[in-house]
Amino acid sequence: MAEVVIVGSEEEAGELAASALVDLVRSRPDAVLGLATGSTPLSTYRALARRLRDDGLDVSRVRGFALDEYVGLPPGHPESYRAVITREVVEPLGLTPSLVHVPNGDPETIRTAADDYERAIADAGGVDLQILGIGRTGHIGFNEPGSSLASPTRVKTLTEQTRADNARFFDSPDDVPVHCITQGIGTILRARHLVLLAFGAAKARALADAVEGPVSASRPGSAIQLHPHATVIVDEAAAAELEHADYYRHAWANKPDWQGI
Repeated sequence: MAEVVIVGSEEEAGELAASALVDLVRSRPDAVLGLATGSTPLSTYRALARRLRDDGLDVSRVRGFALDEYVGLPPGHPESYRAVITREVVEPLGLTPSLVHVPNGDPETIRTAADDYERAIADAGGVDLQILGIGRTGHIGFNEPGSSLASPTRVKTLTEQTRADNARFFDSPDDVPVHCITQGIGTILRARHLVLLAFGAAKARALADAVEGPVSASRPGSAIQLHPHATVIVDEAAAAELEHADYYRHAWANKPDWQGI
């Protein structure tokens, strides 16, 4: 079972996740981070940037791997995940740009891009801590329902629900790409620690399926149940459909401080 931590706000969740990241970087200055995009992890990145400044931690050797990228966006497009990661993670945290990697969504090289990305993650020694969000379809990364639980990095077709959810970032819903390249569920599960964040009532059903439902390719987020070190940090609204929410609160309230998350 994943550890579920129910908190009062996104800001509180961000502080908690940032603490885990700071502890990791202190113990391993060349740590490998798995980086999610979208609105969900922003409170974590804001809290982490503040902690790094306050603590004076050197992050020049920290490495990063983004979960996914759209296929076919022009170079430099502001909503490419390369641009988003640079804008929301690399620059605020002061990471070394050349050490932060994003899958290559160029159609000219897409046939080999997935294997290249898998190789790069392996060459880095694997991901130490992977930050995750969860979509309303239950997807983690861009692994839509039906994705193999053993899948590697690969090209996927986005559901219409996911494209609609992401349309707010584009001028028109028609501008949202149909295809992406994403770390697979099998790739994600190889990270040594998973931290999944979810906020708001719109995520409650997908979260409950992921944490308490059957493990199924129809519910990609449920794969976290197979991981030996998965932490789920959610607000009250996202936790609304969890059957065992009272137990999660009790377990967290009585957890020894030295265990961390």
